[in-house]
Amino acid sequence: MTTTILITICILLLIAYIFDVSSSKTKIPSVILLLLIGWVVKQITNNFQIFVIDLSPILPILGTIGLILIVLEGSLEIELNKSKLPFVGKTTIISFVPILIFAFGLAAAFQYFENVSFKIALANAIPFAIISSSIAIPSAQNLPAKDREFITFESSLSDIFGVLFFNFITLNDEIGFALAGNFVVEIILMLLISFIATIGLAYLLSKIKHHVKYLPIILIIVLIYNISKMFHLPALIFILIFGIILGNIDEIKNLRFIKNFQLATLQREVHKFKELTIEIVFLVRALFFILFGYLINTSELLNSESIIWALSISIGIFFIRFIIFKIARIKINPLLYIAPRGLITILLFLSIPLNQQMRLVNNSLLIQVIIITAFIMMLGLMSVKPEVKEVEKVPN
Repeated sequence: MTTTILITICILLLIAYIFDVSSSKTKIPSVILLLLIGWVVKQITNNFQIFVIDLSPILPILGTIGLILIVLEGSLEIELNKSKLPFVGKTTIISFVPILIFAFGLAAAFQYFENVSFKIALANAIPFAIISSSIAIPSAQNLPAKDREFITFESSLSDIFGVLFFNFITLNDEIGFALAGNFVVEIILMLLISFIATIGLAYLLSKIKHHVKYLPIILIIVLIYNISKMFHLPALIFILIFGIILGNIDEIKNLRFIKNFQLATLQREVHKFKELTIEIVFLVRALFFILFGYLINTSELLNSESIIWALSISIGIFFIRFIIFKIARIKINPLLYIAPRGLITILLFLSIPLNQQMRLVNNSLLIQVIIITAFIMMLGLMSVKPEVKEVEKVPN
């Protein structure tokens, strides 16, 4: 039995790798193919009556680890300097404003049709308002560098803003000025923790001489993230700051505390750390979406009651995005279409408290929106020619 399981996992991951490599040619988002793999495996186990234990508790664990590492991978790729400050400000606004507009609009529709409180409607609407960095960032790999940077920054910030907004709504019974003040304090505290932890981890990365050095860093990152979550702090801020600082050591090398590090050694270690992160992200992301596909019931996928809502939500997503892009003078093709829903949508959906759940917002609606937005992204990417990337130089 053990041998069969190991063979199956290896074959599934190798197929996932082939999908990932070929996605630049086929333009088909690998998430669609990964979901399909999982669904096919489910049909095989059902038809041949193969017993499989309940795997659903594993999904949130894989999702959380995947979210951490995907935002980390994306932030390590972001290049920041003074000339890019206008870009950062503009992208921040573009990341935040659509979440508010779409979430409040969808919440109003939920409240009207489902006769629930606006707070409950908003808690159920927020997961659909957030771009999934786990799908957007890998899908943008073959775009020009400037477009990749925009998608990476926008989707990472979308995840952060979305999680902050979701926790603010779901974890508090009443919302007022005092609560808003506490929220600001939590963000400031998280920023302070992020800078201190980043300096400490960067120091460790440059000083550890043991042959196992990158895994402990990743474990500490996951630990800090989850401890911060226990205290309802915006933990993704730490991941973003850590990645951006490590990815831009050259820009801050003149700071006093950086001079105490072995800069050349740190740059080499960051490069190796980045490569390891990319490998682990692929593994966790593939396992997550294969597992999610396995847990999909065919009846949920073909649910005619939710398809109208799924189409309406998808149209609303891209309509609001189009208006925002026009106002901000952002080029439409292909950036408009890269707004998939995915891992973060699933995680927040699973995190909605029982007393705030709605009948309308169910597995069927979730799956259909993820597939529709991924399909629209695929059509948008088909109009783009892949960019020939330069080979990255390894620091000496």
